[in-house]
Amino acid sequence: MNPTYVRIELARQSRDIGNLMFTVGLPAVMYLLFGNMFGGGSAQAGSGNVKFYIMVSMAAYGAAVATTGIAGTAAAENMLGWGRQIALTPMKPSGFIQSKVAVALTIAAAAAGVVFIVGAATGAQADSWSVWVLSYAIAVAGSAVFALYGMGVGMSFKSETAINVAGGVLVFFAFFGNVFLPLSGTMLEIARFTPMYGFVGLARWPLLEGAVATPGAPADSFWWLVANLVGWALIFMALALWAMRRTRSRQ
Repeated sequence: MNPTYVRIELARQSRDIGNLMFTVGLPAVMYLLFGNMFGGGSAQAGSGNVKFYIMVSMAAYGAAVATTGIAGTAAAENMLGWGRQIALTPMKPSGFIQSKVAVALTIAAAAAGVVFIVGAATGAQADSWSVWVLSYAIAVAGSAVFALYGMGVGMSFKSETAINVAGGVLVFFAFFGNVFLPLSGTMLEIARFTPMYGFVGLARWPLLEGAVATPGAPADSFWWLVANLVGWALIFMALALWAMRRTRSRQ
């Protein structure tokens, strides 16, 4: 990872106020919307209440959106010829990817942090501070998987719409990954193999310890959730490396 490149990228991202407001503010608005849409927000849910459950879900989704969008800017950079400049430096493809992931995680930490602050101010509760800390840490760290996803999609399609496509597919992953609404039956079984299921399930683990919000549904194994996250991380890493090498070979 190149610290200088990371610093420059963070400075560039901080100047895009509109994008920061969307990336950091939208997850908090979604938490307020979903938190008030369903009754019984103060009802018990594992080691906390329902509002905490919704807060963690929206924080994890927001972190994934942030990492996908920030890392996906590689598409626009390639169109502007920035990829040629990077190719002339000693930085290897893996180092470039790690630098992008570091920037994306920084923005994701801010997005999840805002959701947690809003949640704490509006009634989200957990039995101990460890539940808060672990849920936040997992939501931020796990979102690195989607930085790889955003970068892979962004560099696979030489188009300004690549980032929008990546974001749209991420919404699909969230709906079918048991993030927004509890799924049941066959849909829940399919959801267990989708990219966001393991990630959000691990973020909820300190609260639920694998329990599923759907009544009667079997609990998730910790190692199954880990396997889901690692498996998709490897898939997205392979996609990002392949796309970058293809781009450089063309240049």
